[in-house]
Amino acid sequence: MKTIGLLGGMSWESSAEYYRMINEQVRERLGGTHSARSIMLSVDFAEIEALQHQGRWDELAENMCTAARQLEQGGAHCIVICTNTMHHMAEQVQNSITIPLLHIADATAKQICSQKLQKVGLLGTEFTMKQDFYKGRLTEKFGLEVLIPDDKDCQTVHKIIYEELVSGIIREESRQQYRQIIRRLADKGAQAIILGCTEIMLLVSQDDSPVPVFDTTAIHATAAVDWALTDK
Repeated sequence: MKTIGLLGGMSWESSAEYYRMINEQVRERLGGTHSARSIMLSVDFAEIEALQHQGRWDELAENMCTAARQLEQGGAHCIVICTNTMHHMAEQVQNSITIPLLHIADATAKQICSQKLQKVGLLGTEFTMKQDFYKGRLTEKFGLEVLIPDDKDCQTVHKIIYEELVSGIIREESRQQYRQIIRRLADKGAQAIILGCTEIMLLVSQDDSPVPVFDTTAIHATAAVDWALTDK
């Protein structure tokens, strides 16, 4: 079994889910008392959030590259960035290390394509929904058509993530708002919904959507286990 390097803390609410899911899957696959070989470096999300909203992406990239190198030096055989938004600097991170970065958008897109779906709705932070680092990868590399909510709904999705979900706050009112936004994306033609922020799965699930939901947290965790257990 290879060692998974988890770059977490963005937020720790979803990083804890990564750790749980990865270990549960290893136990299910190998049986007995098996658990995953992993290393986690957890950052202070308050510092990350401030830099995100100030648009200081170069500083964020430097921080992520430093953390990834620390994980590699600590014995990690791959890097898993436990957040969608911070894949903004995935290329810089990959170029700073000699081990593979398992990209969350690639793992998600492969599952979507395996189900022969082409038009998807994307929920996440405004950075993820509106900037091209995520949508562009889904379109250019996998041929997916990506729909995002209108500006008002984007603001709602973003606000709930940063004011509630990253702090583990779950409100029924917010769940209803997400359900309505998902419905509007489906009405626009979305054949599926990407939960493109690793905290969204704390609030909504397949039961809240009229179309298939792709939970990036679960998909990314599975991809990490698949990689760790393969001999290739």
